[in-house]
Amino acid sequence: MTTTAVVLRPVAENDRAAWERLFAGYRNFYKMPADPAVHATVWRWLHDPDHEVDGLVAELDGEIVGFTHYRRFTRPSEGDYATWLDDLFTTPQARGHGVARALIGAVTEIAAARDDRVVSWITASDNATARRVYDDLAVATRWVTYERAT
Repeated sequence: MTTTAVVLRPVAENDRAAWERLFAGYRNFYKMPADPAVHATVWRWLHDPDHEVDGLVAELDGEIVGFTHYRRFTRPSEGDYATWLDDLFTTPQARGHGVARALIGAVTEIAAARDDRVVSWITASDNATARRVYDDLAVATRWVTYERAT
């Protein structure tokens, strides 16, 4: 892989095979089981103009090597809006080429254009590679995340 400029664009209908390969890699990284139904659902969301989730892909040398999913959300405590960066993944070969930085930068620009106050995201505490990039781009908050099954 040569070091050319990262090209970012919205996920397109003809990106499905490349996106699915990356999404499977993302889910595998976080030890989530392979699930074609999840892939189909998220793919449908990405192409439904009425759904809140949007996505970008990143290309290097014409190959899709990364993606991010993001969505707008309200912040009642602040009386404003923000953007949540749900998922971000790059191929191992693309790491170190600025792909994650470019994706986060693009989502930040989208958020700023619609007057969202912040872009927020989480990552696993042991994801040291991603955290090195994230610590350079943003501030780790004091908030602890909880989940409760329904």
